Amino acid sequence: MIVTFTANPSLDRTVALPGPLERGEVQRAVSVRQESGGKGVNVSRALVASGLETIAVLPGADSDPVLAGLLHDGVPFAALPIDEPLRTNVALTEPGGVTTKINEPGPLLSEDQQEALIGLLLERARGASWVVLAGSLPPGFPADFYATVTRRLRTAAGAGGGGGAPLIAVDSSGGPLVAAVSGISPDGTAQHGTSQDGVSGKPDLLKPNAEELAELAAAAGFATASTADELEADPEAAAAAAAAVVRSGVGAVLATLGSKGAVLVTADGAWLATHPPVVAVSTVGAGDSSLAGYLLAHGQGAAPADCLRQAVAHGAAAASLPGSTVPAVHQTTPEAVTITALRKE
Repeated sequence: MIVTFTANPSLDRTVALPGPLERGEVQRAVSVRQESGGKGVNVSRALVASGLETIAVLPGADSDPVLAGLLHDGVPFAALPIDEPLRTNVALTEPGGVTTKINEPGPLLSEDQQEALIGLLLERARGASWVVLAGSLPPGFPADFYATVTRRLRTAAGAGGGGGAPLIAVDSSGGPLVAAVSGISPDGTAQHGTSQDGVSGKPDLLKPNAEELAELAAAAGFATASTADELEADPEAAAAAAAAVVRSGVGAVLATLGSKGAVLVTADGAWLATHPPVVAVSTVGAGDSSLAGYLLAHGQGAAPADCLRQAVAHGAAAASLPGSTVPAVHQTTPEAVTITALRKE
């Protein structure tokens, strides 16, 4: 069982344009698609498409369109009832796959609701192999929320006895990402990466894109700061930045580099995976599909390089599909992926 946790889910509307986006002008859409979304929700959708057991944990009223979409798509979920509607995100896609996203902030959840959401996750995560903590945080959530949840999951597993704690993956950006890895909140206040009882709040797997990896390097001093474009152009630089994150206590880093593929770094090695060019239709959710591909292969006992292979195959397949459509494993081509060993230093 893979449990995903999306604190800030969304109704994702993807508007396909007939040509380049023209600011200040009227343009008519070619098509409009709508799916239940948010990073963790997208991972669960991709896992369901490939027949894996998963459940998405999220807030939302029974009547909310996001939950209705999950019901329609057959995605199992556990929702904390809230009064406010979930957000709507809009993606504008141009021919060739260029995507412009406009994301709403999401509903405000009280401290009691935040605690109830954690409690729901702890309940559903019992016996899970992985828990995926993904996406932005709604207004009012502390920056170190994911680190806190990670410690709570591990502490609960220890207190429950037997079974062990699930492996934990984090896919976020900005303050929550930096706090989850370095223990530094956006205002510079130090947070504790490990609690007083020795339970670590750092994830077993981190999935940044190039921009987020550059953000980590610049904000936390893990490596020589580079821009996202520089990291995409130089996989060894991306591997070096990811290796520094691994040395800080994170189990592994799966860094997606857009059309350049992805880099996986663990304590034992570093690899680059590339896929032949695909005709990009929409990049929305491609990174989430990459994470789902990695988890799928990991659950089958694949070696790290082969987990990376499936991750890139999933991401490439997702980019070739419209909107935030997620691929099933039979739609991916892992045999077309090339794996290259890299230096970590």
